[in-house]
Amino acid sequence: QVQLVESGGGLVQAGGSLRLSCAASGRTLSSYYMGWFRQGPGKEREFVAAISRSGDMAYGDSVKGRFTVSRDNAKNTALLQMNSLKPEDTAVYYCAAGSPYYTGSFYSRSVSDYDYWGQGTQVTVSA
Repeated sequence: QVQLVESGGGLVQAGGSLRLSCAASGRTLSSYYMGWFRQGPGKEREFVAAISRSGDMAYGDSVKGRFTVSRDNAKNTALLQMNSLKPEDTAVYYCAAGSPYYTGSFYSRSVSDYDYWGQGTQVTVSA
């Protein structure tokens, strides 16, 4: 199994930037496709971004052009760079790892396709 711990959240003004990190332990992160999701108060968990084992990326429509997902396999870490933040980006952000049986360019936008989750990190964007 892989354990995931997010960090980098906080309070930022609208237009600002944050970089979230997802540190993995227990297994090599390069063995998994990775995803970022967020959940605002009273809302369902929402897809933010994903990256396949081979580096293919996908983004939710609301963050496209502002957020960038990446992975540093040498550091066993996934990253989410968030720029031009808006108040509606306020949420708890989660990183997740999918099944190690999928190789290459596979990734998923669905919560149910991820097997391992971090505890989440709060991002608050003030107007």
